[in-house]
Amino acid sequence: AGHIVHIFERSGLNNEIGAAIHVAPNASRGLLALGLDPVAARFVNAKKSWRAESATLKVFHEADEGYVAEKFGAPWWWCHRVDLHEALKVLALGKEGEGTPAIVHLKHEVIEYTAHSGAVRFAGGAIAKADLVIAADGVHSKAVETVIGYPNPALPTEKYNFCYRFLIPTSEIAADPETASWTEGDDGRIKVIVTEGRRLVWYPCRNNEQHNFVAIFSSDDEIKNVEDYRTPLELSALLETYKGFHPSVLAVLKKAKDIKQWPLLFRAPLPTWYQDKLVLLGDAAHPMLPHQGQGGGQAIEDGIALGMLLIGATTETLPSRLALYEKLRLNRASAIQHFSNAGQDEPEKIREAASKYMDADKVPKNPEEFFEFNFGYDVIHDAKLALQKEVPGWEVPKGFFESEPGRGTYP
Repeated sequence: AGHIVHIFERSGLNNEIGAAIHVAPNASRGLLALGLDPVAARFVNAKKSWRAESATLKVFHEADEGYVAEKFGAPWWWCHRVDLHEALKVLALGKEGEGTPAIVHLKHEVIEYTAHSGAVRFAGGAIAKADLVIAADGVHSKAVETVIGYPNPALPTEKYNFCYRFLIPTSEIAADPETASWTEGDDGRIKVIVTEGRRLVWYPCRNNEQHNFVAIFSSDDEIKNVEDYRTPLELSALLETYKGFHPSVLAVLKKAKDIKQWPLLFRAPLPTWYQDKLVLLGDAAHPMLPHQGQGGGQAIEDGIALGMLLIGATTETLPSRLALYEKLRLNRASAIQHFSNAGQDEPEKIREAASKYMDADKVPKNPEEFFEFNFGYDVIHDAKLALQKEVPGWEVPKGFFESEPGRGTYP
């Protein structure tokens, strides 16, 4: 959008950690248009979904997802977070394309935001100022209280309040006769295995060479109000938590190494996302549980919307552009926050809460309707319409996108 961008990163390493992530059509359409290369990044195209009961593996929902790219105008990917992060760094930091590449500053932990002056104070005393500060620093962002004026902490959920994540190489599953059948016809297939209070979500990434597991469950143990993706777990704890699952599933889980655990936290949707020169994005604005696979996607929608809305912005027009950003994003992301508190097979658990942010009769009732709402949305088209109302005749500048974006199903 023609701006000079500085990225301040808390860690001393300019890389990502963690396991895999969904990038659905509502997010991938913008990334493709910006020039992201999914083949080089080893993303897996979603092709099938499969849901079954835990003890018997009785299937209660199965679908061919190969239609997704054609229907929604963009692919549905499963990818390792490291691979996605590297691909995004190419877009943001690469020398190709118009404009000045973003500049990354490592080891800069934010301890205070000042909205009216656009100032950020870091541990150690350094201060940076800008025309606009975008707080994209996660669920515990200090920017939230600065923006809304009161604490709004993330708290453990009443149900599904804990999560284990791990990866298992496909080759290890295929080499064991007891588990090999799980890799047959498994290209691009997501599996959701459920029982009351426990769910196992399982899908491939990295050209189908790794299988990503997300074990979500309810725990009565005291949960610390902190997310840490690096907290290790013994295999015995995983197997104890998932005892009673089908023997072939447990045989796969026994292969897990380097298991990470963390609490699942919910923070109530915010009444506003910006104050003066400070604006929220991603988990800082709308942390989500993993049930919809939309946490990363909503952050990408935020970034695309904000990037478009800041095209041609000046200090005089910035307040109106931030107001447009909030108008475009707050209700949709807040509804999906509530969607994400339950599985797509549990819509009755989120209907009332989500209705505060959308028409009650439009709250999805099954996986297909969740797909339509989540995947079909076209943030590029919506941002363009919003700007054309603000600036009659406005068009996306040539060169902003490397290719023509795919069209979603709405608006």
